Amino acid sequence: MREFARLYAELDETTSTSRKLAALQAYFSSALPENAAWAVYFLAGGKPRQAVPTKLLREYATEAAVLDTWLFDEAYHAVGDLAETIALILPAPGHVSEIGLAEWVEQRIAPLRGAAPEAIRSALLGYWDELETRERFLLIKLIGGGFRVGVSKLLVTRALSAIAAVDSKLIAQRLMGWTDGKVSPTGAGFLKLISEESDGEHALRGGQPYPFFLAHPLQAAPATLGDVSDWLVEWKYDGMRAQLLRRDGSTWLWSRGEELITERFPELARIALPEGCVIDGEILIWQPGDTPSPFADLQKRMGRKTVSNKLLAELPAALVAYDVLELDGVDIRHLPQHERRALLETVVESIADPALRLSPRITAGSWDELALIRQQSRARGVEGMMLKAVTAAYGVGRTKDVGTWWKWKIDPFSVDAVLIYAQAGHGRRASLYTDYTFAVWDDDENGQRKLVPFAKAYSGLTDAEIGKVDAVIRKTTVEKFGPVRSVKPTLVFEIGFEGIAASSRHKAGIAVRFPRILRQRDDKAIADADTLDTLKALLTGRHES
Repeated sequence: MREFARLYAELDETTSTSRKLAALQAYFSSALPENAAWAVYFLAGGKPRQAVPTKLLREYATEAAVLDTWLFDEAYHAVGDLAETIALILPAPGHVSEIGLAEWVEQRIAPLRGAAPEAIRSALLGYWDELETRERFLLIKLIGGGFRVGVSKLLVTRALSAIAAVDSKLIAQRLMGWTDGKVSPTGAGFLKLISEESDGEHALRGGQPYPFFLAHPLQAAPATLGDVSDWLVEWKYDGMRAQLLRRDGSTWLWSRGEELITERFPELARIALPEGCVIDGEILIWQPGDTPSPFADLQKRMGRKTVSNKLLAELPAALVAYDVLELDGVDIRHLPQHERRALLETVVESIADPALRLSPRITAGSWDELALIRQQSRARGVEGMMLKAVTAAYGVGRTKDVGTWWKWKIDPFSVDAVLIYAQAGHGRRASLYTDYTFAVWDDDENGQRKLVPFAKAYSGLTDAEIGKVDAVIRKTTVEKFGPVRSVKPTLVFEIGFEGIAASSRHKAGIAVRFPRILRQRDDKAIADADTLDTLKALLTGRHES
């Protein structure tokens, strides 16, 4: 645990990619295989399940620290992070633990889930008495299900590739499914992960998916890409990226987040793919008609592990196929895009299942003509276009070494909104207010204007801009609610978002997708921020930006 806690601290304390990579390589080079296996799981995106309710963590930490509840609450309000607060207030440990990460996860943390409160109390008081501050912090993050750190799966892949002297693309392939959570990581599995390449290894077996090929955002004018005929153009759908596999007489459906979701979409699992076939595409809710349903409808299916017949009828899912990666058990990712597209068309046509739809190809004689077609995006319920080089192979991750995919997205929706709440960030930003809640104007039942919250956002500002906003928040705080501050409305920001839908669960009656800060509007008075009617107009397409 000590070594992983040290690695976690090093990763959390720097934004330097090279320093993070060096820390990862040092850890994986020296860690025992069983500990490294769990480290890979957590760092590559595996989510620890909450083992102990937050209420009990607070109660037993307060007891161990011999603090009054109100004093713990004050400390928590000042620190802003529960795990950090507990780690700081606990007394010094009585002895030092030499237990490794694997034993902690498998034999100490896992048994706490569902245990009686007294058993949890006894275990926690003992655990805390053998760990230093940063080890306690990490333990509570793992126990509480709140583990996260600023490192990407790609960086983990690069580190493993370096220590194993194995092609990073092969490491990425071996990692597929590693974080699904249904099978525990093992030392033997880690040694296999970093072992030398064997003959024929690229041929996958069973339900293991391929690494996803990702697109780059297109920032320049598309004309800089050369002749439009050199590109396969498709609509960019707003759904859930997935791979549908048929091997060994069974079907698997994997999300891009490497979660096995076959049971959640039984209509897709029933698609009669030929044996040894892998399709890459986008899961959407598709009612009868020419356009997919909003992403909000898909969200109603995404979290359901069991799906009723009623829900299947009301929100039927479809897989919009845009690539084929394997045919007759043969990996064909090396074939150029135009050849894979021709094979995909043949496969989809032969299956003839309404749950499997071929992504329509868009043709145009010039980039200008294509730009005019792209203006139909919102009416079609899509985010823009995908541009795929006709000679491109299917790569691993966001790369350009085998050809390129571009996402040519339409400009986001945007409104000017007022900052009304703020909360401290995490990691190196734990001492700054970086998570914001924004509101727009509306009239109450008496015709009086009021600010109605509609979105939370924490990305889009530079460190310098965050520092300035943090200073204003501290000067204009009106009230504190735990780690959240209510502030006097003084700042206006332009908030961008990809989609909008009606929502009875939100106070404003709408929900926005991927909100982020585009810029601060120093030129705009608070009273001139946008209204809830402006947002509602976006639902019907009546708003002109």
